Amino acid sequence: MSSTHTFSVTGNLVDILNKHIYGATLWIEDGHIKRIEANSEPVNPGLPYIMPGFIDSHVHIESSMLVPSEFARLAVLHGTIGTISDPHEIANVCGVAGVEFMIENGKQTPFHFFFGAPSCVPATIFETAGAEVNEKEVDDLLARPEIYYLSEMMNFPGVLYNDPSVMAKIQSAQKHNKPVDGHAPGLRGDAAKKYIAAGISTDHECFTIEEALEKLAYGMHILIREGSAAKNFEALYPLIDSHTSHIMLCSDDKHPDSLAAGHINTICARAVAKGLDVFNVLSAACINPVKHYKLPVGILNPGDPANFIMVKDLIHFEVLRTYISGELVAENGITKIKSVPTNVINNFNCEKIEPAALAVPENEYPNKNGLIPVIEALDGQLIRKQRLV
Repeated sequence: MSSTHTFSVTGNLVDILNKHIYGATLWIEDGHIKRIEANSEPVNPGLPYIMPGFIDSHVHIESSMLVPSEFARLAVLHGTIGTISDPHEIANVCGVAGVEFMIENGKQTPFHFFFGAPSCVPATIFETAGAEVNEKEVDDLLARPEIYYLSEMMNFPGVLYNDPSVMAKIQSAQKHNKPVDGHAPGLRGDAAKKYIAAGISTDHECFTIEEALEKLAYGMHILIREGSAAKNFEALYPLIDSHTSHIMLCSDDKHPDSLAAGHINTICARAVAKGLDVFNVLSAACINPVKHYKLPVGILNPGDPANFIMVKDLIHFEVLRTYISGELVAENGITKIKSVPTNVINNFNCEKIEPAALAVPENEYPNKNGLIPVIEALDGQLIRKQRLV
């Protein structure tokens, strides 16, 4: 995935860690940053800004309805150079074979896919799934270098009540020195403490700042999610300035039309428009995921892999060029990643649903007012409420 030629780029280098911007020339050789030369001129607004690429710190590629190689073709347009990808959805249908498919397809394109081992397949005992991924299979996946973490532990009751299967999966991640992602919407107090103490390090499900602050106080990293289905940015964005080192940005689910319009870059633009410190925003978007998941992508230092982007400004984050391992993969809104032949796997079995199957039998749910409970969807959230109608 690396370019073998030598070239240079010049612009305003954004040193996120030191909160400094200066004119510089980057020399790239064999897909790595050979050296960085500071220029005599200070910041030149007429030149592009050079910075590390964006990382989506939690996403299900399957929700884009694209295979990984096609997802990459769109994501690089917006400066995304890597994703923390949870293949739970395809595993729920095809098992470990689905995870294998995602890994192998992702390898065919110049993009950094960092996959996790699905922790909850099926998601619950009440689900009719196409496959099951057991403790042994999870341990085998975690032993592989292509697997960087244990994917979101949705079964938080299993953690709280020490379910043997759940705890075995967490212990496997700890044995392989890989982080455990969380999923515990609304979990608070002693229950949240116990969940986090089990070794779970992140949560992308917070929908109130009070919940996020409590989990941060217990040592957790909070992922601010702004995707196609769930939108939590407005509730949580102040955390980027107040708890910078423990905040990351993610989409969770990104539909293809939404991905075509923007990705992590659009979250950064909104955060800067709120008046947040641009270096704190970029730490959450570019640096913190690399540190937390120990990603081999670098952070724009000499010797690092040449994964970087050039943007027009630090306000709108319009991406002019994206480089991955020294290869120019996107320029001026045009992807340079080629489509690759794909043999898609699937496992879809469904009987026709008749209207009678959805009817509520008379007196099935007795209520003195003659009402029945229904699920109420909340706009922009994944949580649900019960209503009587």
